Amino acid sequence: MGTMTFGGKGGFAYVGSTGVPEARRQVDLCLDAGVNLIDTADVYSDGLSEEILGQVLHGRRDEVLVATKVRMAMGPGPNDAGLSRHHILSGCEASLRRLGTDHIDLYQVHEWDGLTPLEETLGALDLLVQAGKVRYVGASNYAGWQLMKALGTAERTGLPRFVSEQIYYSLQARDAEYELIPAAVDQGLGVLVWSPLAGGLLSGKYRRGQPPPAGSRQLTDWYEPPVYDQETLHDTVEVLLAIGAEHDVSAAQVALAYLLTKPAVTSLVVGARTTEQLTDNLAAADLVLSADERDQLDKASAPPLIYPYWHQAKTARDRLSPADLTLLGPYL
Repeated sequence: MGTMTFGGKGGFAYVGSTGVPEARRQVDLCLDAGVNLIDTADVYSDGLSEEILGQVLHGRRDEVLVATKVRMAMGPGPNDAGLSRHHILSGCEASLRRLGTDHIDLYQVHEWDGLTPLEETLGALDLLVQAGKVRYVGASNYAGWQLMKALGTAERTGLPRFVSEQIYYSLQARDAEYELIPAAVDQGLGVLVWSPLAGGLLSGKYRRGQPPPAGSRQLTDWYEPPVYDQETLHDTVEVLLAIGAEHDVSAAQVALAYLLTKPAVTSLVVGARTTEQLTDNLAAADLVLSADERDQLDKASAPPLIYPYWHQAKTARDRLSPADLTLLGPYL
């Protein structure tokens, strides 16, 4: 379960403004459905998302794994952002206070920091693990080379190794298949997918030749995720709607069920503005798509093979690993 919709403070009001009563209903719904991990971040609504989650989990903290993140700016000062030892340690203490807990199950670096040595970042995370304040560490929004550099640094120094990566991955943009999914397969990382519905673009509400729904933020000046090819997006949505009609389910359920079949994907981080949306999204766990349906979606949304992958598909096909085949398999 994702909680970026909790709070609605500042710019996050565009995403949602769920308060404590509705947040409690949504968490109850997720727990009843078997969800056992709830994801948040210190920057969501300037800490308010963590505070709401802490209130909702009071008295039942041990029923779930709690994941949060550190890296983004939490104040105006030069040390209020980044992955320095100072910011990580102070950020963790602040998150623990807001969450009302003594430990974080999965503490994720929210974004790459190219100015802080990885040894310092991983060393700070090690201090938190050794103190029992953090159980596991993960990365989010890293490029492939950055992820592998971090894993190599951890192995070389004996510092904590990332166990997971939280990434953007959806039928709207399958860029993660170039490097991040193969790296997860090769390195044994879990993959948590944020915004698996592309911020609602894959919900079926956005149709070719029709204006965006009233009050929607997508296909306007909202930049996340960016849409570079609206025609491919609309083609994909049409396939989603057609498959959904065959199963009598929503396009959103089809999009989520598709991602759950992809290599290395451990879980989808699903948030919703309303209980109705959340109920619909959770039902995707029970939807089984046929091989033909998955193939239709693959073809509608396939990313082009960029270099060196088109070259490898032609000349290295005799010696490809399981990680290579996550991308190149359909092209052979």
